[in-house]
Amino acid sequence: MKILVLNGSPRPKNSNTMCLTNAFLEGMAQKASLEIDILPVYKLNINPCIGCFACWNKTPGHCCMQDDMAQVIEKMLDADVIIWSFPLYYYSLPSQLKALMDRQLPMNLPFMVQRADGNPDSGSHPSRYDLSGKRYMLISTCGFYTAAGNYDSVNLLFDHCLGKENYETLYCGQGELFRVPELRGRTDEYLGYVKTAGSEFMAQGITEPTKKKLSELLYPRKVFEQMADASWGIEAAQDSCQDAAGEPADAALLFTRQMAALYNPEAWNGQDRILEMNYTDTGKTYQILLGREGQQVLTEDFLPFTTRIETPLTIWMEIAKGETDGQTALMEHRYRVEGDFGLMLHWDEIFGYSSGSNAVPQDAESEKKSNMNLLILPWLPIWVGMAIHPFAGGLIGLAASALLSFGFLKWKATVFECLSLTAVACISTLGILGVPPSLLLPVSYLLFGIMWSTTVFLKVPLTAYYSMYDYGGQKALSNGLFVQTNRILTACWGMLYLVTPIWTYFLMQSSLAPWVGALNSLLPALLGFFTGWFQKWYPPYYASRRS
Repeated sequence: MKILVLNGSPRPKNSNTMCLTNAFLEGMAQKASLEIDILPVYKLNINPCIGCFACWNKTPGHCCMQDDMAQVIEKMLDADVIIWSFPLYYYSLPSQLKALMDRQLPMNLPFMVQRADGNPDSGSHPSRYDLSGKRYMLISTCGFYTAAGNYDSVNLLFDHCLGKENYETLYCGQGELFRVPELRGRTDEYLGYVKTAGSEFMAQGITEPTKKKLSELLYPRKVFEQMADASWGIEAAQDSCQDAAGEPADAALLFTRQMAALYNPEAWNGQDRILEMNYTDTGKTYQILLGREGQQVLTEDFLPFTTRIETPLTIWMEIAKGETDGQTALMEHRYRVEGDFGLMLHWDEIFGYSSGSNAVPQDAESEKKSNMNLLILPWLPIWVGMAIHPFAGGLIGLAASALLSFGFLKWKATVFECLSLTAVACISTLGILGVPPSLLLPVSYLLFGIMWSTTVFLKVPLTAYYSMYDYGGQKALSNGLFVQTNRILTACWGMLYLVTPIWTYFLMQSSLAPWVGALNSLLPALLGFFTGWFQKWYPPYYASRRS
């Protein structure tokens, strides 16, 4: 299938619209073998039409001007699908693309006929060629926050030229965002829908659900307009009568304002935050007031900060663009954080928007989460019950293992629950068969300790599988500081249960044997309090250290 792309952008290498067009072509290629010809219209020699009508009466079907338009018409006649790709200029086509459209006159016959759409109040000229099997697609971006209402003149133009039933459109506002690396997460999401649209176009046409996704704003109007205003790097004149703008803003202030524009007020946690950005390589410091209704960048009269980030501007810009991993940079002490570290843990929620109004993807909401209770509860009948009555404790252990397996209907099963249930079932069976609890209890603690301690040396320590859902789910596992914090905690718990068998063995030989389970619950309880404290203390402590 032959595809002709008329690229009307004067920036063919950095065209925002071509980002969409290329994604659309990828989707088309999923359904058919394509022969793609992309014409950079601004590089072609296409003179404006002079209205001499020689192509109708002197040289029918051929323009009197000798330039590239004759080859363009040949390609248009040869193509199966023609894609008009262009940015919106003054609510219409860029001038060179409009010249190309005007120069299509040789493709029509001079005779007057009624329009194909049946409109009696509008004249028409029939096509010189049979174009009935040809398909058309319009792809365009604009600089407004929305495409709605801004393409009326374009639609009327193509309604007349092609017939409103003969083409489909993909219009996207906020087009300049497609060249901003810091926003790639959202723009890549949108390009995924564009790719889907290309695939559907080749099948039965773009479906309504996909059209709905494509019509969604990349970012809310207020956010986009703040980013757009900040991107010019100049201050708006305070006096409305002034024609000129103010002084150019420095790079650090420009970057801070664009970052602040991404603030999501829905992430407000009940109290205002003050984020202070100290750019160590420029000597500039700015604050962002994050409130219930929105944000404000402070350049003076600073308030006591909630969180302070000391970083070279170059490093933070690399992190924002995705060129440098933020967590890796933190682990390498390339920047430091003071104050409330909670803002860093929830950065993506505070400075980010997803498509539509949902902050969490639907698949993430429906994903099962792990539950540490399913790991620990099967062991309790052994540690408590078997110390009092081995046979009864064994029966309760088997019953608990069987019942807790139903917990996997709601909660996500990890390998550790499977190992625990198997180990508890085996130990409970041995207890019922008469194996002395003085042997089984120390062995149970030892097995539990080995399971914890082994994971200290794995890529993901045991506790991380359960605490990650409080820190963004699976993506927390790629957070070096999160993993390191959990590695330390897992080592502490593993060490506790590796030494617990020693005193358990001796206590089982004494009159305190029935109380072993209760006594062995004291240290885990204390370690539990330590765990809660350490999870809050260690990340900000590490982040505030200097290299």
